[in-house]
Amino acid sequence: MSGITTHVLDTSLGKPAAGVQVSLCVREGSTFSEIARAITDADGRVRQFLPDLPLAVGSYQLVFETVGYFRAASREAFYERVSLEFYVADSAQHYHVPLLLTPFGYTTYRGS
Repeated sequence: MSGITTHVLDTSLGKPAAGVQVSLCVREGSTFSEIARAITDADGRVRQFLPDLPLAVGSYQLVFETVGYFRAASREAFYERVSLEFYVADSAQHYHVPLLLTPFGYTTYRGS
């Protein structure tokens, strides 16, 4: 299993958000650089970002391209993307970062 995973749930529909493009970035100096990209599966999950790369201590960012998800369903949305920054303190741990999404808001937390 990848050291960083995510799960997107469309809480306005009570269903997983399939087809959301998600980029994983790492901080390099004062900017973030993309190191992996994936699309959520039918269950709204990205189960593997870095199959061959070890997870390193440092700052990471997940960028969810939510506008494409909502446009594909002909739904209006306020946020075009959601960007979450977090710190990996222990490279041996698993970091699961879920996103609870609606067209006009979102919530996140560190999952298990």
